[in-house]
Amino acid sequence: MSEETPTLRVAAVQLNSRGDFDANLAAADRLTRAAAADGASLVLLPEKWSVLGSGEQLRSGAQALDGPAISWARAIAHELQIDLVAGSISELAPGGGERLGNTSVHISPDGEISAIYRKIHMFDVTVDGVEYRESEHEEPGDAVVLSSTAAGVELGMTVCYDLRFPELYRILALRGARVLLVPAAFTLATTRDHWEVLLRARAIENQAFVIAANQIGENAPGRRSGGRSLIVDPWGIVLAQAADSVTQITADLDLDLLARVRAELPSLANRRATAYAWPPGG
Repeated sequence: MSEETPTLRVAAVQLNSRGDFDANLAAADRLTRAAAADGASLVLLPEKWSVLGSGEQLRSGAQALDGPAISWARAIAHELQIDLVAGSISELAPGGGERLGNTSVHISPDGEISAIYRKIHMFDVTVDGVEYRESEHEEPGDAVVLSSTAAGVELGMTVCYDLRFPELYRILALRGARVLLVPAAFTLATTRDHWEVLLRARAIENQAFVIAANQIGENAPGRRSGGRSLIVDPWGIVLAQAADSVTQITADLDLDLLARVRAELPSLANRRATAYAWPPGG
């Protein structure tokens, strides 16, 4: 492990993934290379970057972790010498189960898999009259996952709808996460009204950086994502925001700033854990 530097340049890649894996892969490859050329040593792709669309499209495009999507991710992370968090993919269930995983994979600069996180919270909602039922074809994960960059910066791994469950992010922060990762395919309506508020809240309350890579545009008839990928600092300041296009954004994370915020306004240290208890049934 190399000695940590006081700043970490990071990138969030914003895609308009659809049902065509080859086209999605080409866009991810181009923008990952652009991010690395801009100096990013940590790059985050969005949720379901490899294939996004209907349940049938997700199933037909699902892959195992040794399939072409993660094989590409491992190869390019090694080639570019970056930490790459490959958003999430629709993962074929290990052992041949029927339901898919919504799986995020962190790959280190040596091309090896550092961590695997399977989305805990299923997006079973109705937004703008459109019904989403992830649980019909996906199996939720059940493990909180903390990873670390090659330089030793701790990463809290989450996916999309997880953002609405602050207890997950608090646990990650208490376990040491300094950077919280949110690959997403937030809907157009929820991006417009909730996305930035939630991301900045997670950054402020956990005194951590947040990198959020969203999808943008239509991926299936009547289903659109809202873009506005963000990088936020521990004070809740937006360091970078994506334009309404397929693109990538970069920012420098000042790790000394994070340490100062946690020291001067020590809300994490001032918690009184013994006074808290889950309510019955919680």
